[in-house]
Amino acid sequence: MNANVPAGPAVPAPKTGYNLAYVWCISIVVALGGLLFGYDWVVIGGAKPFFERYFQLDNPALSGWANSCALIGCLVGVMVAGMLSDRFGRKRLLMTAALTFAITSIGNALAPNFTLFIIWRMLGGVAIGLASNLSPLYIAEVAPAHLRGRLVSVNQLTIVIGILLAQFINWFLVRNLPEGATNEWIVNSWFGQQGWRWMFGLTAVPSVLFIIGMFFVPESPRWLVTKGRVDDAAKILGKIGGAAYAQTAIGEINQTITTTREKINFRELLDPRLRGVLILGITLAVFQQWCGINVIFNYAEDIFSAAGYDISTVLKNIAWTGSVNLAFTFVALGTVDKGGRRPLMLFGAAGLALIYTAMGFCYFTGVQGWPMLLLVLAAIGCYAMSLGPVTWVVISEVFPNRIRGAAMAVAVAALWGACFVLTYTFPLLNSALGAYGTFWLYAAICLAGFIFIKIKLPETKGKTLEQLEKELVD
Repeated sequence: MNANVPAGPAVPAPKTGYNLAYVWCISIVVALGGLLFGYDWVVIGGAKPFFERYFQLDNPALSGWANSCALIGCLVGVMVAGMLSDRFGRKRLLMTAALTFAITSIGNALAPNFTLFIIWRMLGGVAIGLASNLSPLYIAEVAPAHLRGRLVSVNQLTIVIGILLAQFINWFLVRNLPEGATNEWIVNSWFGQQGWRWMFGLTAVPSVLFIIGMFFVPESPRWLVTKGRVDDAAKILGKIGGAAYAQTAIGEINQTITTTREKINFRELLDPRLRGVLILGITLAVFQQWCGINVIFNYAEDIFSAAGYDISTVLKNIAWTGSVNLAFTFVALGTVDKGGRRPLMLFGAAGLALIYTAMGFCYFTGVQGWPMLLLVLAAIGCYAMSLGPVTWVVISEVFPNRIRGAAMAVAVAALWGACFVLTYTFPLLNSALGAYGTFWLYAAICLAGFIFIKIKLPETKGKTLEQLEKELVD
């Protein structure tokens, strides 16, 4: 089979012809990158009460830097992914991310001082950036159109499992922390000296499993076609959906890539025809972070302490947040390919705006205890079934084939840049505006996001990547 296979009709193969077991297996292995991303990103929330006391971090700026510095590495990681994934492929860079996760987790666990701790966190952020870019990108490129939303959402599911795993391990390691323990007692105890180090170090275990699993995963067939390796792509696509599916898919891919196989560079993203879809992807990526949910994961101690909980109870509440996050991600998996992307995104933006408004009111009036816990859990549930997984689905499917790696890198870089701003500024906003003012600000951002989605986001469910390219770009 050669690179000039006729396009054929833009109709997906019958659903019954797919090797679903194979597609699910390779998608789940690649989604382990999401698990590592989730674990490494959230582990710091449980370790925060202990390493901050160990390193004597006593002001909001240092606390914000410790929690947000990994995002500098994330930006580097996504840009590296964008520059190199279209050149070297998705598989090798995913394996590089897994190895980086393993090395940096051990580095953080052994860090003797705050400077080295920051360096290792930033290097770990590079792995997060690579995984957050490439895992959903790869899955979108191998998934049949009618399953793409569900399969890309599996990556979000593994992120959530990684978050829950980190939260459970954090709680398990310090479950015997006495109630009312003083700062001095914590600093001189096993919890303050060694417990938080185990939280970081255990990331190495799933990292090794990810490396092993990637040896059995093929390269992205769409990337192979862009490199002229059509026979290799046909074998993989044939294994996914049979010979007819492979021929049709390769024809569609060839319609949407340049026949000269020129080297892709970021300047192509300045093409006026791509401006609208690029703005759409970047704005949705930024909104997913500025909706505010990640402050709950990274600053759970501050949020729950302001609601009247001590450190011991905070760690139990964190485990509850992870459980709700996981449960409602399954709701997204069951609805994203049935109800569509757009309704879920609208629901998430509106729901968070209302919940944050209520949280701000509770902080303002001094309401504490279980009402605040229920509102936090409601916010996480709302996000987990909407903006969390669906944003990754949309930004993985709206960009054209020939520049998907570069465009995805820009969108995910914007996402992590927005996350850095969110994470770094929360302690400062919390100090300046109070908890109530901060969450009212997030509510206003969610309202603005709702308006943007209502006006700009089309429905993408059930369409091939090539069909979407024609609709959104041509």
